[in-house]
Amino acid sequence: MTADAAVLTADDSAPAAVDGSGGSGDDRRVGLAALLPYLRAHRGTLAVVGALSLAGAAASLAQPLLTRSVLDGLSASRGVAGLVATLVALVLAGAALGGVRDYLLQRTAEGVVLGTRRRLAGHLLRLPIAEYDRRRTGDLLSRVGSDTTLLRAVVTSGLFEVVTGAVMVLGAAGAMVLLDPVLFGVTLLGVAGGIAIAVAFARRVRGLARAAQERIGEMTSAVERAISAARTIRAARAERREADSIGVSATQAYAAGLRVARVQAFVGPASSVTIQGAFLLVLGVGGARVAAGAITVGDLVAFIMFLFFLVLPLGQAVHAYTQLQTGLGALQRIEEVLAVPAEGAADRPAGTPVRALPGGAPASVEFDRVGFGYPGGPPVLREVSFTVPAGTRTALVGPSGAGKSTLLALVERFYEVTEGALRLDGVDVRDLPRDALRARIGYVEQSAPVLAGTLRENLLISAPDVTEARLRAVLGEVNLGHLAERAPDGLDVQVGEGGVLLSGGERQRLAIARALLAEPPVLLLDEPTSNLDARNEAALRRAIDAVAARRTLLIVAHRLSTVVDADQIVVLDGGRVAATGTHDELTGTSPLYRELATHQLLVS
Repeated sequence: MTADAAVLTADDSAPAAVDGSGGSGDDRRVGLAALLPYLRAHRGTLAVVGALSLAGAAASLAQPLLTRSVLDGLSASRGVAGLVATLVALVLAGAALGGVRDYLLQRTAEGVVLGTRRRLAGHLLRLPIAEYDRRRTGDLLSRVGSDTTLLRAVVTSGLFEVVTGAVMVLGAAGAMVLLDPVLFGVTLLGVAGGIAIAVAFARRVRGLARAAQERIGEMTSAVERAISAARTIRAARAERREADSIGVSATQAYAAGLRVARVQAFVGPASSVTIQGAFLLVLGVGGARVAAGAITVGDLVAFIMFLFFLVLPLGQAVHAYTQLQTGLGALQRIEEVLAVPAEGAADRPAGTPVRALPGGAPASVEFDRVGFGYPGGPPVLREVSFTVPAGTRTALVGPSGAGKSTLLALVERFYEVTEGALRLDGVDVRDLPRDALRARIGYVEQSAPVLAGTLRENLLISAPDVTEARLRAVLGEVNLGHLAERAPDGLDVQVGEGGVLLSGGERQRLAIARALLAEPPVLLLDEPTSNLDARNEAALRRAIDAVAARRTLLIVAHRLSTVVDADQIVVLDGGRVAATGTHDELTGTSPLYRELATHQLLVS
C-alpha cells in the first residue's frame, strides 16, 4: 500500500484529492538568496575555492602580459629566458590551482546534494498525513532524487563559474583598455549583442526546467504505482496497459526535456558566434592598427589573448547562467515541499505546561462530541461521544465507511479533530507533544505494513534497544516464533519488499508484535484478526488477553469472537454513535448490531 492510503482502510471515506501531480500551485520563483542556506555549512571551503579562483585568474591574466614582454624582448634581441620560465611556471601554477579548486568545488557540490537530501527526506517523513493523501509518492521521490541532483550543477557549473568568470572578464577588460582603448571599444560592440541574445534565451530555461522536472515526477509516480502493484497487474494481464500509461508519462517528460534542450542549444551557438565574430573583428582592426604603427605586434598578441580571457568566460558564464536557471527550477520544487509545515508545527510551543500523564499505567480515552472531515470532503464523523475506561477493552463495529478506522487515526493525531475534543487520561491530545502521545500508544493498521529488510529490523522500529530474548519472546506470543527458527539467518531473515515473503496473517501478527514490544499503555488494533485462520486467531487472542489486563484496548472488529470479549462495544453508523453496550445488551437493544452480528461479523 502506498503512502496515499497509509491510514485509510475500506471502512473510511477517502480524503479528496487536491492535486494529483503533487504540486501545490505555488508559482513563487526562488532567487539566488534561496541558495544561501544550502551553502552556509560549506562557507569555509567556498572561501578557499574563492581564493584559489582569484589566484588562478591572476595567474591567467598575467600570461598575456608576459607573452607581450617575451615578443617585445625577442624583437629587441634581449634575453627572455627568465620571462619564459616565469610564463611556464604561471601556466603550471594556474593548472594546479584549477585542479585543487575543481576538486573542492565538486566535493562541496556533493555535500550540498547530501545535505539537501537529508533535510528533504527528514522533512518528508514529518509531513502531515494529509499531505501524503494529496500528493503522489513518485513525485515526492523525484524531489529527493532527480531534483536534488540538479543542485550539483548549480554549485559546480553555475554559481562559481559565474563568479570566477566575472573576475576574469573584469581583469581582462581592464588590461584591454590599458593596451588599446579604441580596440576595446570595437570588441565591446561585437560582444554585447551576442551575449544579450544568449542571456535572453537562458532566462527561459528555469520555467521550462521546472516543467520538465514535474513531468519526471509524474513518470516516477506512474512507475512506482505499477511496481507497487506488480502482482495485481500481472494477474489482471494489464502489463501492456500499464506500460503504455508509463510510456505516455515518459513521452511527456521527453517532450519537456526537448523544450529545454532547444533553448539550451541556441545558447551555445550564440556564444560561439560571439567569440568568433569578436576574434575576427579584433584581428582585422588590430592588424590595421599595427600596420599604422598605433600598437606593436606584442600589444596585438596580448590583446587577442586577453580577448579570449574575456569572451570565453563570458560564454561559460552564459552556459553557467543556464545551468543556474535549471537548478533554481529544481530548487523551487524542493522549497515547495520544505515550505509545507511539518506535522508538529501547530503543536503547543515548547515549554507550555500540561498535566503530566502517569507513566506505564493504562490510560483512558475519551471522545467528546468529536467531528471530523477530510479536507475538501464531507464530514466523516459527527458528534461522536464515548469513553474507553483505563484498562478496559472497547470494540468498534459498524458498516463499511462508518468511520471506525478514522477514530483510531484521530487518537494517533494523524489528523486533528475538527469539532469537539479527544482526551487521553483527561488531557486534550492537542495539548500533548506528539512524541509523548505516541510513546503511550501502540497502533496496528489493518493493512499491517511491513518494511523491506529483515525480521529484526522490523521489530526494532518501535523498540530499538530491546534484547534478542525479548524479540523472540514477543514473536512467540503472537505465534511467529517459527519465522526466526526456520531459516539459518534467524532474526536476520529477509521479509521482502512490503513483507512479500510472509503470508498475510504473518504480516499482521508481525505488526502486532512490533506494537507490543513498545509496551504502550494504550493499544489501537484495526481488525487484528482479519487475515488469520482459526488456529492463529486463537493464539493471537490469547496474546491480546495476556496484555489486556495492563493496557487499554480500542479495537476495530470484524469478527464476532473479538466483539464478545469486549468490555464495551460502540456501534457506528454514518459517522455517528448508533449504540453502546456489551454484546448481550446490544443484541437485545440495537437492530443494527443484531444485523451486523448475524450477517457481517465473521464467526471464527
